Amino acid sequence: MNTATLSWTTVCAATDILPNTGVCARVANRHIAIFRVGEAQFYAIDNVDPKSGASVLSRGLVGNLGPRLVVASPLYKNHFDLKTGECLELPDCSVQAHAVRVEAGAVQVACG
Repeated sequence: MNTATLSWTTVCAATDILPNTGVCARVANRHIAIFRVGEAQFYAIDNVDPKSGASVLSRGLVGNLGPRLVVASPLYKNHFDLKTGECLELPDCSVQAHAVRVEAGAVQVACG
């Protein structure tokens, strides 16, 4: 993905997201979950849990299953890969992953 041609939306300051948690933001008419893993890794996936239709993934538990960084949905406990959006238990319920970056201390997301 060529990130230079994407349209970026500033969401919040990087310091507004505590390590190993997520927040939700509306970007390009989509509910996006943005996660901070450790001090400096940021990921963005759709926030809507496809199984329930609720906008809750940003409130899930961040961790890993083997080498994969995941968030567990707070409703059905399905695990979503933070890099790809793949649902590990139900691949048909995967969500879209989005480009995310930190510029001058601000978290920015591109949907597309």
